[in-house]
Amino acid sequence: MKNETGNGSRIITNDDVADKTRVGYCRVSTVEQNEARQLEAFKDLNLYRIYLEKASAKDTKRPLLQEMLSYVRPGDTVYVLDFSRLARSVKDLLSITEELAKKDVKLISLKESLDSSSATGRLMLTLIGAIHAFERENLLERQKEGIALNKHKFKGRKKVPRPSNWSEVYNQYLTRQITAKKAMELTGLKRNTFFNFLNESKSESKE
Repeated sequence: MKNETGNGSRIITNDDVADKTRVGYCRVSTVEQNEARQLEAFKDLNLYRIYLEKASAKDTKRPLLQEMLSYVRPGDTVYVLDFSRLARSVKDLLSITEELAKKDVKLISLKESLDSSSATGRLMLTLIGAIHAFERENLLERQKEGIALNKHKFKGRKKVPRPSNWSEVYNQYLTRQITAKKAMELTGLKRNTFFNFLNESKSESKE
């Protein structure tokens, strides 16, 4: 029996199966259209229900996934071909596995050969969680470093102080006793800095 939805997603129910505690979830994007491969992987598992969802990996609204999570009961087992079909990210995966664990529902990934009820499976999920936490901490640290760097950039370069002999050299330049080149030599200033100071001093004298 198939329960169709508008976008091609559907629930495939096998009423001939005696064990109704085993369900599968697979997701295909509208671009991939590779549902046959996933359904073939489930063929020999004698699943009572298969939730086939057509949705992008980035799509946060996956109604069949939510329906499957609501349907399963303690003692049930959920099969997926691989974690990329179930979750959009490591964070999403951990959230789903935690929800299933609270309901005492096993999760088995065929590709990763992971059973969440086994010691090895729990260890793998713990490692995945640790990696996610590590990556998040690194991301936050990089964000902080980026903010600090941007703040430093916005502060701009430290303003060069006027040379101690500036007043004397400035007056000599104004009275044409020395050239600009000579004034720069006497003050040790670069061209742009010299003329910036020159304009500032002229503005100050007008005030």
